[in-house]
Amino acid sequence: MEIIIKGGYVFDPINGVKGEKLDIGVKDGKIVDPSKLDERNAKVIDARGKTVMPGGVDIHSHIAGPKVNVGRLLRPEDHYISFIKAITGVKRSGTGKTTPTVASIGYRYARMGWTTVIEPATPPLKTRHTHEELNDIPILDKACFPLVDSNWFILDYISKGEIEKCAAFVAWLLDAIKGYALKLVDPGVAELWSQGKGYGLDLDDEIPSFGITPREIITGLCKVNRMLKLPHSIHVHCNRLGIPGNYSTTLETMRALEGMGDGITIHITHAQFNSYKGDNWPALRSGAPEIADYVNAHEHVSIDMGQVIFGGATTMTADAPFEFALFHMTPIRKWAGSEVEVESASGIVPFKYKKKSIVNAVQWCIGLELALLIKDPWRVIPTTDHPNGGPFTRYPRLISWLMSKKAREEVLEKINKTARRRSVLPDIDREYSLYEIAISTRAAPAKLLGLEDRKGQLGEGADADIAIYDLDPTKDLNDPDRIVKAFKYAYCTIKNGETVVMNGKIAKTSYGRTFYVKSSVLDEELMKGVVSEVKQKFKEWYTVQFSNYIIDESEIRHPEPLVMGG
Repeated sequence: MEIIIKGGYVFDPINGVKGEKLDIGVKDGKIVDPSKLDERNAKVIDARGKTVMPGGVDIHSHIAGPKVNVGRLLRPEDHYISFIKAITGVKRSGTGKTTPTVASIGYRYARMGWTTVIEPATPPLKTRHTHEELNDIPILDKACFPLVDSNWFILDYISKGEIEKCAAFVAWLLDAIKGYALKLVDPGVAELWSQGKGYGLDLDDEIPSFGITPREIITGLCKVNRMLKLPHSIHVHCNRLGIPGNYSTTLETMRALEGMGDGITIHITHAQFNSYKGDNWPALRSGAPEIADYVNAHEHVSIDMGQVIFGGATTMTADAPFEFALFHMTPIRKWAGSEVEVESASGIVPFKYKKKSIVNAVQWCIGLELALLIKDPWRVIPTTDHPNGGPFTRYPRLISWLMSKKAREEVLEKINKTARRRSVLPDIDREYSLYEIAISTRAAPAKLLGLEDRKGQLGEGADADIAIYDLDPTKDLNDPDRIVKAFKYAYCTIKNGETVVMNGKIAKTSYGRTFYVKSSVLDEELMKGVVSEVKQKFKEWYTVQFSNYIIDESEIRHPEPLVMGG
């Protein structure tokens, strides 16, 4: 199909386009020069008075895998309050708000103009489950990040100083389970949790069974990441998440990777949850200014926000000790936990963020402070850590808070007064431009993922993932509600050259690709030796056979390997 999008205000930061009126051409699923298309044979979309951007890219959203599925089971009430009706030949049905079913995930992202989403935490042993759900999510392209911070193979290699062997194992693992990047969650805590410990594990606390510290895990895996030339930096949920005073641990974690190489060496995920000052919950206050000052002064760090949204959420993370502690702090009294042999441990707790709670109000302020105080929009990505801080469907409201001080002030007037006094947010005048929104929700996450040649841009040869919003940048940007409405229901979403959303409604169900990494930079004999070691250890450590652990490419609906170093 050929498409010409005519006369829209185009925002394409990777190519330096800042709201110019341009035509965009689409042919065979790719962006092309519109002058090369015959308008008589092409579908023409009139975008005059509208905003045109690349499809959104979400770098961190829990959309698939065993923990997400347990979250659905834990919250039957969540599936009574939100649903999508099936239309034969057009779309499937789905339910759920904070823990939506797979069809709902794809459709709701597409209706907002998002086309690529990353599942950021999958235990390797259970990644077959993750891929089954990713396969079933309509429209979106996706990838998943395997959890590696408490994996016995990795801890063993790092404890022995065998970084090359560790790199060989990681290269094998990513190919074996079709993973994309390395995810670290409270490094080392799952190993201690298996011994009934772990809450509050700090950067230099020792993990006795291996004689190493979280700092050594983080720096060791950063070296591995560089050695394998992986497209994304290590993706780190810092130690002591959700604990007052944890901003100092976050600062030390970032400092630990100074001088580890050029460019971004660490991505701090859902940084709001790791930017707390104070010795206890009643004394909680923001550490966002210190975190932002560090990021502004150092180029090796990127973050995403983890913005809290007032209302219901379902917290889920491979930080089991924190979730167990949270269970004891919430009146909802629901908890689910899971341990994955040799690899990880997780917990799930429903939660509700309240405007009148000091703690929740401070949390709401911190996320926005981080995004507004960090000067470079290429290194701070809007997320809610779905569904931990709130559902991804609230991104339009989050965008309005970033773009409008008026919108922020409306919320500040309603939150806990003590929390407001402890925040610097009321004194921040900065408002994101529409161009900066295009950077932080499209271009920047694509670049951080190493996908900028095909995602997050509208240059020739890029994937034809396009969002058109009924938002006129010459007159609509002073109205926060207008911004929310426009981003909530895209006028049109095009995925791989096909129109999947029109006038805010699903027009077609298609299925995207799953990206994974194959690394070919290591010595072949080293790889063979390490795989042989792994096979032997599997008999000792796992209850599954080595051959059953490996996921074949035929099990992925539309696999898209990225060969690194080849």
